[in-house]
Amino acid sequence: MRKALLIGGTGTISIAVTRLLAENKDWELTVLNRGIHGPALPEGVRLLQADIREEEAVREKIKGLRFDAVADFIAYKPEDVRRDLRLFAERTDQYIFISSASAYQKPPADYLIAESTPLINPYWKYSQNKIACEELLRAEYRANGFPVTIVRPSHTYGDKAIPVALHGARGSWQVIERMRQGKPVLVPGDGNSLWTLTHNTDFAEGFAGLLGNPHAIGQAVHITSDESQTWNRIYRTIAQALGVQVRLLHVSTDFLVACNPELEGGLMGDKSNTVVFDNSKLKRLVPGYCAKVRFDEGVRRTLDYILAHPEWQQADPEFDKWCDDIVAANAAGLAAFWQGRMGIFEQR
Repeated sequence: MRKALLIGGTGTISIAVTRLLAENKDWELTVLNRGIHGPALPEGVRLLQADIREEEAVREKIKGLRFDAVADFIAYKPEDVRRDLRLFAERTDQYIFISSASAYQKPPADYLIAESTPLINPYWKYSQNKIACEELLRAEYRANGFPVTIVRPSHTYGDKAIPVALHGARGSWQVIERMRQGKPVLVPGDGNSLWTLTHNTDFAEGFAGLLGNPHAIGQAVHITSDESQTWNRIYRTIAQALGVQVRLLHVSTDFLVACNPELEGGLMGDKSNTVVFDNSKLKRLVPGYCAKVRFDEGVRRTLDYILAHPEWQQADPEFDKWCDDIVAANAAGLAAFWQGRMGIFEQR
């Protein structure tokens, strides 16, 4: 039986991988995390309770252990990767780094994204760090044969949050509340850019096919759905699942970022761009792979879960007020414009 180690293992993406591998009799699964937050691990999954940032403590935990594959879901910066190299270079036959599809060129020169698309994102430090991690790992692969596989997820969702373009610090619940209350929901731009959403169970299927796959060594692969749709359609699908009519207010991305500069990375460096993914490389490496969960089906699952679990219904009055302020500013701007136009007309 092959042995896999997941670092993290309980986040939106990684919990789906953990659950799928726990059912796979070909793998003996170990998860390394602090064991403080997150869902309970499936039966048969071994927990190594440690903080990956405490290198010496982790070294002691893995003493005498060797794995066929190690995947780090919580490595974000080059120093995280350097630590992993020190810990696992001699302990695994495959190291999977979870990068991000946001690392691809922004704005894109072509709407169709392949693994050969340049990695450059001048807007988002998060993406720049992921690019730096990839470059470090590629150099280690070329120089020393380090068995790296780079995986680039895009916008992946699961049970606990609906995927939206804008939300506050407490997640997406307040967007649901605005829909249910009939309040305007903010959409960057005209809402007609294409976006790709992937259910975490579909991501897990693709990931499992890369795990222990010798053809994936030295490769970078994104794992996404083939279903792309506009943000307008995404929001209307969410509203339909809630049984309400949604009021969409389209607002310039530049204006939104001017009102909250922290949005620059997530919007200009990601969600305000059209992205459609060519998944042919993944399908060559994992024959038979196909994302199966349509968004209208997946978001119903998510909403059913959230509405049945009050702990995921976190009100966010600060974000709600910010949205109301944007709505008011938009209305005031329109009123000022037309007032000015009427003044010009009267002068004539």
